[in-house]
Amino acid sequence: MDARPNTGSAPDDDTQAVAAARDGDTAALESLLRRHYDRCYAICRRLLGDEQDALDATQEAMIAIARGIANFDGRSSFSTWTYRVATNAALDELRRRRRRPLVEAPVSAGEGLNSLDQLPTSGRHDEVGDSVTARLSLDEALKRVSEDQRAAVVLRDMFDLEYAEIAEVLRVPIGTVRSRIARGRLVLAQLLEGNEPCPPGTGALAEAGAPSAPGEEIGNRDRGADVQSRGSRI
Repeated sequence: MDARPNTGSAPDDDTQAVAAARDGDTAALESLLRRHYDRCYAICRRLLGDEQDALDATQEAMIAIARGIANFDGRSSFSTWTYRVATNAALDELRRRRRRPLVEAPVSAGEGLNSLDQLPTSGRHDEVGDSVTARLSLDEALKRVSEDQRAAVVLRDMFDLEYAEIAEVLRVPIGTVRSRIARGRLVLAQLLEGNEPCPPGTGALAEAGAPSAPGEEIGNRDRGADVQSRGSRI
């Protein structure tokens, strides 16, 4: 992954900068955009699975943040709000991409490495190869998970957001978040194991069932941990 602005200070430092930016302080706004760029890009990259599309979506997210900060009411943390903006920008880009004709471009040597996040820069060639393979496999698997489930899984398992935060970002009930994460993890685990996922409404997690028992949640959390071990952690 090429160099991008560092996230800088912790989210707790946003309060003063947000207040200043809302009052028209351009320098404070630019500082906030630099601080949160990497996380917004990472969300878009994971949801879209394509570097150029992620860059486009991140740019749209930055514009939306700049335009909307005057109306930011502080009911959620600023970082949660930026996650919501970035997620919406990525989902909008997915919808636009579906309307575009699909053109397969040849991948030149080394190009695939530039589109991956945090690959090792040293070590044995086989370790690098394994990391590349795992990352590419995860990208391809995520593309086959439904948009709703993909967003929930990415925010939970790759960005460590709490269920309540994800519910706030996606604007759905916590129960819906849990259901989407459980189903998304199951589909990802099946795909990464080389199996075709069960059709909706069948298999271990039928549409009507959610997980309801504690054991189901634990089991699916284990599946999520297995997904992370394959290279999903940002």
